[in-house]
Amino acid sequence: MTTPFMNRRQFSQATGSAAIITAATTLRAQQKADSQETLRIGLVGCGGRGTGAAAQALGAEYNGKLVAMADVEAGQIEKSIASLSQKFPDRVDVKPDKQFVGLDSYKQLIDSGVDVVLLASPPGFRPVHLMAAVDAGKHIFSEKPMAVDTIGYHLAMAAVNKAKEKKLSVVAGFCWRYSISRGEAFKRVLDGQIGRLASVYSTYHTGPVKPMPPASARPPGMSDVEWQVRNWYNFSWLSGDSLVEQAVHSVDKICWAMGDKPPMSCIGTGGRQIPAEDGNIFDHFHAAYEWENGLVCNMASRQIKGCQGHNQDIIRGEKGVLVIGKGGVPFIDGEKRWRYKGEEKNMYDLEHEALFQSIRKGEAINDGDRMMLSTLVAIMGREAAYTGQLITWDQMLACAQDLAPDDLKWGDSFTPSAMPMPGITKFLLPEPPKPEEAPASKEGEKPAQKKA
Repeated sequence: MTTPFMNRRQFSQATGSAAIITAATTLRAQQKADSQETLRIGLVGCGGRGTGAAAQALGAEYNGKLVAMADVEAGQIEKSIASLSQKFPDRVDVKPDKQFVGLDSYKQLIDSGVDVVLLASPPGFRPVHLMAAVDAGKHIFSEKPMAVDTIGYHLAMAAVNKAKEKKLSVVAGFCWRYSISRGEAFKRVLDGQIGRLASVYSTYHTGPVKPMPPASARPPGMSDVEWQVRNWYNFSWLSGDSLVEQAVHSVDKICWAMGDKPPMSCIGTGGRQIPAEDGNIFDHFHAAYEWENGLVCNMASRQIKGCQGHNQDIIRGEKGVLVIGKGGVPFIDGEKRWRYKGEEKNMYDLEHEALFQSIRKGEAINDGDRMMLSTLVAIMGREAAYTGQLITWDQMLACAQDLAPDDLKWGDSFTPSAMPMPGITKFLLPEPPKPEEAPASKEGEKPAQKKA
């Protein structure tokens, strides 16, 4: 399914320099890193999450240095360097010529001699960044989600598969997968401790993450693209919407409980309660996913101020129920009661420890299959809510949705898709091929028959 989407966003032209790598670079990525060898780290996207990821990477890697940074704004790079230098004064060494600015700055960073790339820009850019990093033979930490539309999904999935061939490590920012207590809990579910599953209900109810400012706050002369990138969370082509950007954590845990197999179908609801002059995302969703065994998993999310916060996972089986997010640690109530009593470590630290240990050992790890599954399942829930239609997994794989043009520039005008309206917004499927016409027959001959 990846071939028709490989040229999206003019990828082959956009990453020409990054794709030219030496044999030595490829060999370096596949070999065990010597304990005395300093690993050079590059950060793409220097906001709060990117700065946090860089801090966790430096904390996890005893002999690593942050040597390159890329962002759309020079000031953001400076703030990130100042913050990180307070904790790692001897290991943040980002010279001025390694501070890259602009929408295409990721290419310069990837081509700057780094060994490991941390991807933390708005997720609308993630598929192209993933492929560029893999093509250049870099080990990768990729924040979630990994795509915001289906064309992006196919490109990112192709990057995952290429990383496997190159023996590159790819660690996903689905941080709960690296939580010790959650790992123990889901191990028990998958081992059958609560019996055959009956239902899964996950919630992600919180306040607004990045509220959209009023149109009057937009400086005169600021382009559409710059305004949208600076307020990226509020535009689906950049964030994927709240379900795909934030509540995807809950979707990921549902997929985890279901053995990382895709659902058969999804039907959803959603809308926007908080008025906004600009932006095109919902502030609440509900998605009901059905698997082939008839089990229905429900995911509910909300980002509205003044409402009860609620972030739980309730997984019911024939012999018990696992509850996560209530009472501090996961617990099982049922025939075999259990509560996690072991040590808990910072899951954000653990995911970076796993990445750098794999590089040091020369044993590549790749979270790609499950990270891409959870990303597409979240997009599926969003599309079911946007359209008001039941969406199947086969339809998701066949969909050719592309939320933004391939060649947007910082100063461009761009009007994104309108606020979705269930019942009116359509799900994009490829047009069926036109039937072949039988070739004209010569006089006295029967028309040629089409092959079955």
